Amino acid sequence: MRALVVEDDPDVGPDVVRALQAAGFTAELAKRGDDAWFLGDSEEYDIAVLDLGLPHLDGLSVLKKWRANNRDFPVLILSARGDWTEKVEGIEAGADDYLAKPFEMGEMITRVRALVRRKAGHAAALLKIGPLQVDTRRMAASLDGAPLTLSQLEFRLLNYLAHQLDRAVPAGELAEHLYGANDAGDANAIEQLIVRLRRKIGAERIETKRGFGYLLKGQGT
Repeated sequence: MRALVVEDDPDVGPDVVRALQAAGFTAELAKRGDDAWFLGDSEEYDIAVLDLGLPHLDGLSVLKKWRANNRDFPVLILSARGDWTEKVEGIEAGADDYLAKPFEMGEMITRVRALVRRKAGHAAALLKIGPLQVDTRRMAASLDGAPLTLSQLEFRLLNYLAHQLDRAVPAGELAEHLYGANDAGDANAIEQLIVRLRRKIGAERIETKRGFGYLLKGQGT
């Protein structure tokens, strides 16, 4: 999963990035509103964590520009200002959730995961795909009730495909969401990762759609 963190505080921003990375996300930091608007408008993200008090372009304006351009990734607003009218403004501008500073990193991660799941149509932290289960909270998976031994990259791949269930995901998209824009790897690396994951969950569960990408099959598997 790929997250954009928009925060100009030199302590908070890097802390949020580290917390997201520890939770299995690929996280990138933008410190200015204009940079955040450009990144969110030109790159593909699964979630944005957006501060409101930003230099060059305020957070609400960034959010409004994203939504005006049909950028529909979930947005969690962070703000030191706890006024209820500001919360209403944020939600009306297109935010999905609001977290007032100071906050606990654990709560922020829980909210981020919930927003990503909701966007994919999942209500619970445990994603059930036939006999395959993906626990997004514990970052673990099982097959027929038996725990799977997955590397961090293998779990992140499975987790992303589970959130894109029954959709063929191009190798380039997988690379961006697993490695980030600056270290996206290549098609061969993704193919090898797919091969390793197939060995562990069953080759028949991940279908290769020539010219389109890789598809994790739904309940019928």
